[in-house]
Amino acid sequence: MRHFRLALAITIAATGLAARSAVAQPYPTKPVRIVVPFAAGGAVDQLARILGAKLQETIGQTVVVENRTGAGGTTGSHDVAKSPPDGYTILQNTNGQAISPAIYRTLPFDTLRDFAPVTQLVATSTVLVANTKLPARSAKELIALAKAKPGSLNYGMTGVGNSLHLTMEMLKRAAGVDIQAIPYRGDAPLNTALIAGEVDVAIVPLVAILPHVQSGAIRALAVTSAQRSALLPDVPTLSEDAVRGFEASGWQAWFVPAKTPPTVIATIHRTIAKIIEEPAVAKRLQAMGNEPVGSTPEAFTAKFNDDVARFAKLIKEAGIPLQ
Repeated sequence: MRHFRLALAITIAATGLAARSAVAQPYPTKPVRIVVPFAAGGAVDQLARILGAKLQETIGQTVVVENRTGAGGTTGSHDVAKSPPDGYTILQNTNGQAISPAIYRTLPFDTLRDFAPVTQLVATSTVLVANTKLPARSAKELIALAKAKPGSLNYGMTGVGNSLHLTMEMLKRAAGVDIQAIPYRGDAPLNTALIAGEVDVAIVPLVAILPHVQSGAIRALAVTSAQRSALLPDVPTLSEDAVRGFEASGWQAWFVPAKTPPTVIATIHRTIAKIIEEPAVAKRLQAMGNEPVGSTPEAFTAKFNDDVARFAKLIKEAGIPLQ
């Protein structure tokens, strides 16, 4: 009996030690999946693959970028929302994540309750452009022209309720002008229409339009960010040239399922923030029209909540139809 008790005590002690060891294992101990809710080759996918490769080098675990397309990005988001809250499934999304609650009639998840914001990876630059036939050569001249001829100008957009559409609506309201929307099925046909003079102006991703601006086929009037872009240093911001205080940078960010342990979230943030700060990585991101950020979970949570409220107010006031 004494030997049995001794053996039992040793077994219990060993089991407890193994359990404590398992709990104490540092994150991560297995492959990490980064879900991109858009097709391969796009801006979000490109950034995810750059950061995913660096993350894999840093943590010594396989990092897989998985494209889960559909429903304007909500399919991929839903996939992450229902994943285990253990830090091994990460959603990389744009500020469309903050727009979706206001623009869609129904969603398969609750944007605020089902996700934990981790970090804003980058701020993305967009630019107000015009066809070269338009007499306006600056944002200030465009606004003056729009006020002189209310409703006569138009702008191209590539999706109802996306961030580019909403940025133009924000500008219209801030400047007090009426410019009519014309929808296009993607950046390529919109750029073609701008070059041909079929559409007057548009707000577009800087990198997507840069070759046409550099060739002189399309005129850049102003960037929408708070600071000038290093890719177009001679182009002023909207705040500098026309609408004081206007700023509408986009973003890309990481989210994990709600209830992911705060310690795991903190580890993910610290790791990716250090990667983003690396000079070679930062330079590569800037060449893509991004400004590295790497904000803390607390700071990004506050920004995300503010953006959700701001976009909901804008969509309601602008009368943008629900999708």
